[in-house]
Amino acid sequence: MSTYDLTGRRYLVTGVTNQESIAWHVAAALQRTGAEVVLSSFGRTARIARKAAARLPCEPDVLELDVTDEEDFARLAEELRGRWGALDGVLHSVAYAPADAVSGAFLETPAAGALRGFQVSAYSLQRLAAALAPLLTASEHGGSVVGVTVDSSRALPGYDWMGVFKSTLEAVARYLAAHLGPRGVRVNLVAPGPLETLSAQGIGSFEALAEHYERWAPLGWDRTDPGQVVGAVLFLLSDLAAHTTGQILHADGGLHAVAGGIGEPPR
Repeated sequence: MSTYDLTGRRYLVTGVTNQESIAWHVAAALQRTGAEVVLSSFGRTARIARKAAARLPCEPDVLELDVTDEEDFARLAEELRGRWGALDGVLHSVAYAPADAVSGAFLETPAAGALRGFQVSAYSLQRLAAALAPLLTASEHGGSVVGVTVDSSRALPGYDWMGVFKSTLEAVARYLAAHLGPRGVRVNLVAPGPLETLSAQGIGSFEALAEHYERWAPLGWDRTDPGQVVGAVLFLLSDLAAHTTGQILHADGGLHAVAGGIGEPPR
């Protein structure tokens, strides 16, 4: 990642849980490029996030953000305004689906679980971007919002309502791009292949899905390496993507572009 020079830039990274999370690897890469980083977490998860933060190249602060608490967004924006005055970018890496919304339970999922998952996984992107918009607009480099999705153009076995939430996240990102573009803020998403993260543990079909990607992705895939996604995120957070918004950048070894499972896998 040494080709990026983000010295002096300021970024908020949400969704760090442990060293296996995409967000942790993005935070580490940002620091290695010279950027200042702050993490966000909440509740009991924050204790785990702080342990992970201590293993970054430079231990950052972990600020409180419960994406279901409207007041937390305002408090976060005020904290960052007092700390930096402006924000160059934010990574939204937050998602949630209750156990009765995934792994084959699609037809039985109650409204409460679906609505909670929508609020955390999709609506929170709008709330985060709206709360931080004045700080992102104040960036002299142009603010960037990047979120994490999956290949929701297809129904992925086992993802069920999480697939629906990610489809909604993509629509939210497009509308944010339209509304925030005139203010100099771009909004994009990265769609990685399946990775062995904490959230993946709740998907009963994960093992089979990861094997499918590893077998058929034209560029290959490694479920244990979140670093495969970092370059795509850094690109969207950097000036190299200054004229890119409303896009979904796939970092999945190319499987989204081919019909895997037919004939012989690529060698």
